[in-house]
Amino acid sequence: MSDAWLVGRARELIAAVQRQAHESQLEIVAIMDELLEETLRRGEPTLVAQLLRASAFSRLVTRGLAAEAEPRLDEMLAHTRRHGLSLLRADAHALRGRRLVLAAQEDAALTEIARALAILDDSTIPDRQVSVRNWNRMQSNALIDCWIVLNQLGVYEAAEEVIGRAHQAIRESASPHEITLQLMNRVKMLLGWGLRLERVERYDEAAEKFRTASSMAVAAEGPFAESLFPRKAGVAAVDQVGMLAAALALHHPAAEHVERLQRLYDGHHFPHEQELVLVALGRCLDEAGRRTEALSLMREAHREISETPSQPSMRLTITRELARLDPEAANQSLIDYATALEMEMWSLRESQIATLNARREHERLSAEHGAITQQALQDPLTGLPNRRALDERLRALSSSADAQPLAVALVDLDGFKGVNDKQSHAEGDNVLRVVASTLRDTLRGDDVVARYGGDEFIALLPGTPASAAKMALGRAASSVASLPHHLSHGVTLSIGLVSLRPQERAEQVLARADAAMYQAKRGGGNQVASANSMAGDGVAGHSAESFAADPAWAAEDPT
Repeated sequence: MSDAWLVGRARELIAAVQRQAHESQLEIVAIMDELLEETLRRGEPTLVAQLLRASAFSRLVTRGLAAEAEPRLDEMLAHTRRHGLSLLRADAHALRGRRLVLAAQEDAALTEIARALAILDDSTIPDRQVSVRNWNRMQSNALIDCWIVLNQLGVYEAAEEVIGRAHQAIRESASPHEITLQLMNRVKMLLGWGLRLERVERYDEAAEKFRTASSMAVAAEGPFAESLFPRKAGVAAVDQVGMLAAALALHHPAAEHVERLQRLYDGHHFPHEQELVLVALGRCLDEAGRRTEALSLMREAHREISETPSQPSMRLTITRELARLDPEAANQSLIDYATALEMEMWSLRESQIATLNARREHERLSAEHGAITQQALQDPLTGLPNRRALDERLRALSSSADAQPLAVALVDLDGFKGVNDKQSHAEGDNVLRVVASTLRDTLRGDDVVARYGGDEFIALLPGTPASAAKMALGRAASSVASLPHHLSHGVTLSIGLVSLRPQERAEQVLARADAAMYQAKRGGGNQVASANSMAGDGVAGHSAESFAADPAWAAEDPT
């Protein structure tokens, strides 16, 4: 399985999981976890982030699993920050916003979207390690995930801007599936927007939204036939996708739509599609003189949606539809009061948009300030802390009682010069990135891995006895040695390990780690050597032990 196959398979499953029965969704979630496990084994940072997204996304759209998405989103955020993956970090914030809407925390969701958009506003230059097409696709995915939340919250003006940006990102290289997704998302937004406009009695504007949505539903026919969505060959898109059928029906409510809408209402749906089909079906039944049936459907749906916190705007729309169909049960004074309340809510929505924009700018400025600070402490090639940051961290840990014992390791790459000489310096840079990522992912979250210079790294393991540090660094060496050859070009690690001594200065402990590393080199490389000389001794004064890459590192340190 190539990396490209893993990403492509995840995309197919994301398309499928949104429109399946619950049992099938659970099966897809299990498959997605298997793909994630394989990806974690490989360790390529972008691939890991994409599969974490897929695993979280599949849970967010599966009934009863939304809470399980949280740890995966937390891991995705930590991983993307660590590796400087800005687009996927923005996407993690967007998906957290979606999770918060499901938990009825609308204001917190808006803050997450502001964070996501601030990151996207500053992520305009493609990463050289990612193809332009993949960069654009990741940007579009993140924007669509932001759009979903804005659409759910009924902040349609902001949603329209975001969906427009998503379209721009892939307009030159969009596949039929991506074109279909864009059209369907726009149809969903326009229908929700039109129903919202009706609630404040702006009927002409609402009719225009329905007309545009209907045109887009017709335009979706061609690309839908080649998309990744589950579909029946030779059957029109409007006969398979509820929101497309709803667009035609809301534009021109008529009896001719009833049979199709009833069938689609009872079938499987994309997220938040069923409510749109319901409103369209109710209006068409009413137009056909079947108001009693429409009322029965609407009452049942009103009970169900009252228990669903993720559609605040749609809940009010269905309440209004129910009142419209049953005027005898709705006191006129209550209708007038509801209309006035809708007007007030409409004006409050402008405050929501202003809040979003203010938070977006705040997040952008905070990120800009943080980025300037981070750049001064970050190695630009690997994204790891640089030597300046290492000095600060080593100083802090050496003075902290909680960090003792502190293990310090100097890591050097065996065979790296040959990569630069036989391949290219660009390939050498890629190897450094892969090794840096592997080291970072193999060690614990509170361990420090920094680039010391050239092909040397420093690892600080706070609160770690020498024996445990040997085991951890041995796992790191084994992980690098087992990397696919096209990623590592056969480089291995020579690691010198020491423990910080009381009152020892930074340059002294690093000098001892350097001497131990050379002992590992002399032993043939691809191993950990532990030196126990006194600070300040020469290299010749070191006694050392070398440990092969196996569980024997669990043996007690002779020091």
